[in-house]
Amino acid sequence: MKNEIVVIPEYTAEQFIDTEEPYAFLYQYRDNKFLLKQMVQKMKAKAGAVGVKCFIALWDAYQEMQAQKNGVMLANSTQFDGQDMELFSGEYICDETGVFVHDKFGYEQTICRHPIMPIQRLCNVDSGEERLKLAYKKGRFWRSIVVEKSVLASSSGILQLAANGIMVNSENAKQLSTYLLEMEQLNYDLIPEQKSVGRLGWISDHGFSPYVDDLVFDGETNFKHIFGAVKSSGSREAWVNVMRNLRSEKSPGRLFLAASFASVILEPCGLLPFFLHAWGGTETGKTVGLMIAASVWACPKLGEYCTTFNSTLVGQEMTAAFLNSLPMCIDELQIQSSSGIRDFDRIIYQLTEGVGRTRGAKTGGLQRMNTWRNCIITNGEHPISNSSSGGGAVNRVIEFECDEKVYSDLVGICAVISSNYGFAGREFVEFLQQDGMFDAVNAIQKEYYRELLKSDSTDKQAASASAILAADAIATELIFKDGNNLTVADLEKIMTKKAEVNVNQRALEFVYELAERNPNRFKANEFGDYQGEVWGKKEDDCIYFIKSVFDREMANAGFNSTAFLAWAKRMGYIDTDKNKRTKKAWILGGSVNTVCVKKEKQPAEVTTIYDDELPL
Repeated sequence: MKNEIVVIPEYTAEQFIDTEEPYAFLYQYRDNKFLLKQMVQKMKAKAGAVGVKCFIALWDAYQEMQAQKNGVMLANSTQFDGQDMELFSGEYICDETGVFVHDKFGYEQTICRHPIMPIQRLCNVDSGEERLKLAYKKGRFWRSIVVEKSVLASSSGILQLAANGIMVNSENAKQLSTYLLEMEQLNYDLIPEQKSVGRLGWISDHGFSPYVDDLVFDGETNFKHIFGAVKSSGSREAWVNVMRNLRSEKSPGRLFLAASFASVILEPCGLLPFFLHAWGGTETGKTVGLMIAASVWACPKLGEYCTTFNSTLVGQEMTAAFLNSLPMCIDELQIQSSSGIRDFDRIIYQLTEGVGRTRGAKTGGLQRMNTWRNCIITNGEHPISNSSSGGGAVNRVIEFECDEKVYSDLVGICAVISSNYGFAGREFVEFLQQDGMFDAVNAIQKEYYRELLKSDSTDKQAASASAILAADAIATELIFKDGNNLTVADLEKIMTKKAEVNVNQRALEFVYELAERNPNRFKANEFGDYQGEVWGKKEDDCIYFIKSVFDREMANAGFNSTAFLAWAKRMGYIDTDKNKRTKKAWILGGSVNTVCVKKEKQPAEVTTIYDDELPL
């Protein structure tokens, strides 16, 4: 319609308030929206001139009344083919062609060009957050997606749904957001509410996920395949028989199997996460060991449950929090080594703390902190700790050299567990949930702990090893019934000794080795010259290191010089000036601060006396 100049009649205040005349006059121009908007502004001014201040409210009410007269019903219902349920749709028209609504003038507006509706409300038992499960139809098939309420409530956030194939863009985002939330409000009692969980493991007052029937998964899409992998498949007897054969061989495979069961008793026993790390050359089946551990709970095929070290620290933290109580199986430590990482202490500390990093929320404040309590089972071609690893890192790892095959028939066991898995784990946790069983498990674990403390190991090593032994003992009686459970002697062989955990003791050994490897740094040659940099001198029963050189070499090796000197002075391994940790010494004609390390005592020389040398 071509724009025209329309003369607006003069109306009294009574006509604006008591009659429809001014509004009917405007309504006849509804087909020309631009002209109508101009006229509405002029009419508003005329109404104000006669003292009517509520013109816009009256105009909106008139338009709504006309829309109802034109057939917009408030009791519509969804008419999608194949829909899960029929919902009241209010003013929305919901049929096979999509979702539509009539505007105030009775014209049809498109909300979404395909069927879409909320079908379930999910309430997370951990966080209390609500999510909506949306069903939408593209072509012949219905799909579903779980979406956070905060995403649906925002016209910018709802644009994320485009990645899942939902037809939403900047033009219809606001209307689609309004439609979905209004549909939930209109049908609050009709839409079923379900408790949900976004992770695996022990759930307070509910049981163990995913073995709780009234809990559904609402977690991150990236973890959905892992959640789906935790299931039973094939024959229980086939799996049990091959594991009995494995256990009868007394091979390293028993440790992978026992640690997998041990993971779920850490929380009931109040124990911290720990690493079980197998290292060694190829052809021993270290990866098969991880598959054995995974088969207790889930599909053990690589890419299903097991992960690799080809991930970031944040990714590892998120995975640990998702698995929560189930073992975290990580393959191929050397992937990190090939990326230039040589010190794995940070990974060890991060995963064995059982608490994620504190992060800020976009809306202010802090995000909910991730927590977990499980066993991290790893493998690689070399140990995960080294000579300069912190005592805390060494203490949190039980590692062993895998110098023999984890099982005699690696190909055969892979074939069996790839098709038969997931039975033992469910039986194990169902057994633990029986009345009084947590107390019984605690008693078994504490008994093994007391036995292990008698060895030359630390409390943390004993705690981790006791969990493995306790879980293996329970699994033996419950599942395998073969009497081939691990013993205290089996674990003592691979547990780290107290001296190996003490980082300062290892630093002292490094200092002695450093001096022996560099003799020319401590003495001049026959011409009175030093070969290379001067490091100090050897005199009497002491090795004198120039302090700056000592600090540098200790830092290069990953040791803390200050901490070491404090310990060494306390233990009497260094000679110092009064109230200091250094000692003044003359080197090359000058007095310098040195670290005076006392030499190791040499073993007494043994003199062999033969019979014919004995006195008469």
